[in-house]
Amino acid sequence: MTSSAIAARGEAIESRIAQRLAQLRGERGWSLEAVAERTGISRATLSRLERAELSPTAAMLGKLCAAYGWTLSRLMTEAETRPPRVVRAAEQTTWKDPESGYRRRVVSPPSSGLRGELVEVQMPAGASVAFDAAPVAGLEHHLWMLDGLLTLEVDGSVFHLRAGDCLRYVLSGSTRFHCTGKRDARYLVAIVHP
Repeated sequence: MTSSAIAARGEAIESRIAQRLAQLRGERGWSLEAVAERTGISRATLSRLERAELSPTAAMLGKLCAAYGWTLSRLMTEAETRPPRVVRAAEQTTWKDPESGYRRRVVSPPSSGLRGELVEVQMPAGASVAFDAAPVAGLEHHLWMLDGLLTLEVDGSVFHLRAGDCLRYVLSGSTRFHCTGKRDARYLVAIVHP
């Protein structure tokens, strides 16, 4: 896949994420003001996000997913146009946080009926991403470090992880991911819905 094709695919995914965010708000009958109150994201920013005029940050998507009771992975897979059972590496949905450079790739084939997801994350050296709340209460994570060093804060507990380490936790509050090494951190997260 050429770099221009990859860029076009990324823009298409962002456009579909924007459409899905607008649909989620519409399905609930919420105004932009109501979503702004729930997330702390301004009405103007929400409007620009839904029109795909602005690329959302990981923090913004985390707040929106928490408000809608969805995971970021589910939002990304719902943005896909077809539900294949096998997703080739070149076709897996990838999203990059414009603020931190954090990259998230949905490895699992999309399926609305299954409870598990597999996500690969690559975080640049020195980068941090924080989420104020769990998108879905009781969401179970199994984070397996593939490369680099990561400091993870889960509900006030701090964990220092390196390649090969695996941490299992249940989300109920805030999380903060920080790449503490001199090179990128790369890890897999198996997500199990309650």
